[in-house]
Amino acid sequence: MDVEKWLSDRDGYWHKRFHRDEQSWALHPKVFIDLGRPMPDGSPALLKSRQHLRRVDAEQLWKDLRHQGWKQVSPVWGRGVEP
Repeated sequence: MDVEKWLSDRDGYWHKRFHRDEQSWALHPKVFIDLGRPMPDGSPALLKSRQHLRRVDAEQLWKDLRHQGWKQVSPVWGRGVEP
């Protein structure tokens, strides 16, 4: 898995950020999955939940969401969007 990947629901409302747990990556790779949405007024993103899954489970979730119509997108918040 790349360091970070993003998905957006069909409406572009909710976003999921998949990113490595660097502290666990060497021995037992795990991935954080953040669910949130950008705020229309430009204020910080609203983060609703975070999951912490084994890499294989995170990869399966990615595949399942893609099958359900979620689309891969560019970063929506965080370091990936900062200049």
